[in-house]
Amino acid sequence: MIDVCLAGTGGMMPLPNRWLTSFWVEYNGKAALVDCGEGTQIALTKHGCKLSKLDAIFITHFHADHISGLSGLLLSIGNTGKTGLLTIYGCNGLARIIKNLCCICPLLPYGIDIVELDSRQYNRIQWNDMIVSTIPLRHGIPCIGYSFKLERKPVFNPQKAEALGVDVRYWRQLHSGESVIVDGREITTDMVTDEARKPIKISYMTDTIAFDAMADFAKDSDLLVCEGMYGDDDALDKSREKGHMVFSQSADIANKSGSKELWLTHYSPAMPEPKMYEKQIKAQFKNAVVSKDGQRKTLG
Repeated sequence: MIDVCLAGTGGMMPLPNRWLTSFWVEYNGKAALVDCGEGTQIALTKHGCKLSKLDAIFITHFHADHISGLSGLLLSIGNTGKTGLLTIYGCNGLARIIKNLCCICPLLPYGIDIVELDSRQYNRIQWNDMIVSTIPLRHGIPCIGYSFKLERKPVFNPQKAEALGVDVRYWRQLHSGESVIVDGREITTDMVTDEARKPIKISYMTDTIAFDAMADFAKDSDLLVCEGMYGDDDALDKSREKGHMVFSQSADIANKSGSKELWLTHYSPAMPEPKMYEKQIKAQFKNAVVSKDGQRKTLG
């Protein structure tokens, strides 16, 4: 099971009723965070995301509403008693940015590993049994989107194992992909499991103009988190000039990618009531959600 939480949904600056966009992904006791604007640690705590579980932070780009809260978050993580290592991923130049931000929090009780990703190309890395992929976005400064993909084991079938005379002490070994020998016979994983399960995929893209490759990147996502700076198509030109998207463009990407569900986020401060556009966006993509802070879901 993967637990996700959109702790904040705002763009540019936090509002009294809306924190800046940040996205929490939790699996197998570890959590990752995408982006960290000011006050993010407050939003995470408010919505039940335990900072002690944070194992990695993924930064999309270096605008303040996506990274300026990092110093405060790092200090807050330190207060949970965390030791060991926290890995932070981001575009080229991340090490310099982290060094400057950490001048006000130099004595952390844990280590930081910085991984710079080339924002001009696609990248693939491994985190917590997931493949994390990136896509270069188009925002005026280097910016990347992320996808998290978890390959799932087929379901173990005890009836099949029992019919083959496999003792229960071998079941875990078989489910992990190893073969065992029973009465001189080799028993393989496929003999005691049901059909393969589709992977779980989550895609996250914000702060970009729309372009065709976004749909390919998000193909078959169980959840697509995508920006909607403005709800009205009349704001399309203004949105494009600022390197952003409107609701209908995100819905178009969700349709073309075959995504199961769309969460909109990164709302303009000038749009106090995004929900007013819910009916029209659902007409374009029926499983669209005009997200609110603390939006949660369990996938798997």
